[in-house]
Amino acid sequence: MHDDADPRPWDVLESQYLVRRPWLTVRQDRVRLPGGAIIEDYNIFEYPDWVNVLPVTRDGRIVLIRQYRHGSRAVHYELPAGICDATDADLEQSARRELLEETGYGGGEWARLATLSANPGTHANLSHTFLAKGVAWEREPSLEETEEIRVRVVGADELRAILALGGVLQALHAAPLYQYLLSLRA
Repeated sequence: MHDDADPRPWDVLESQYLVRRPWLTVRQDRVRLPGGAIIEDYNIFEYPDWVNVLPVTRDGRIVLIRQYRHGSRAVHYELPAGICDATDADLEQSARRELLEETGYGGGEWARLATLSANPGTHANLSHTFLAKGVAWEREPSLEETEEIRVRVVGADELRAILALGGVLQALHAAPLYQYLLSLRA
């Protein structure tokens, strides 16, 4: 049977927090599905929204970073990225701050490129990627004590090779990079 109506939302019957820490918040919901079934313990990860920047220099090269990620126990290429701080006026300000802090690059013309979810079934937050065209190096990065980052500036062909070889593991970074490369061919 074909039904054009969207699926209906679930009713939250009860919510409780299992963990509330700075980098991990887990909420457990008891929910009733539209058909009446009840799920007793549906777990949701709550994080602040994330921002990513796809920075392109005035000469068309892409600014990437490399950093160790303990979850995968590996170093890969990534976009400059971070969380939206409560003190930031808006998402773009968060993104501009992260780019400058992690790479020392700034300026340029900014536009929203993509809004994605790591997993809409279990994550309450979104990841917002900005395209920053015409960025330039402004100063030395100002890394947090928990960050060890290397900045790499690559051309579009090198970026294609990095992606083809699996050099970008983070899906929320790879997707906007592929989107950008496709826009270059349009």
